[in-house]
Amino acid sequence: MEFTQEQKMYGEIVQKAWEDAQFMSELMASPVAAIEKLTGQKLNLPEGKTLVVRDQTDQSTVYINLPAKPNTEDLELNEEQLEAVAGGTLTTAIIVSLPFHIPPTSPTTSLPPAND
Repeated sequence: MEFTQEQKMYGEIVQKAWEDAQFMSELMASPVAAIEKLTGQKLNLPEGKTLVVRDQTDQSTVYINLPAKPNTEDLELNEEQLEAVAGGTLTTAIIVSLPFHIPPTSPTTSLPPAND
């Protein structure tokens, strides 16, 4: 799997914040300026968007980031999707990526084999 430029930049920012307390402080206080200083590149946020950085390094706390609710009012299907719907073969799924891992609360056990 190859990473996009955005993913690479994100990894660089996170790594720097983990290693450099001063950078982390700057990043939380003024994210755009800190990222531009680190990368040497202008950060292009969409019009009207704000970048917020929160320190989520406390391992005793589980953080859940709630994304904005998608606007489905203006949602339109392309030709391929319309054909799939007309044929009854379109499957829709919403995939949620959680920014944390929840470890099992008990030791992992294997399930008994299924009775065939």
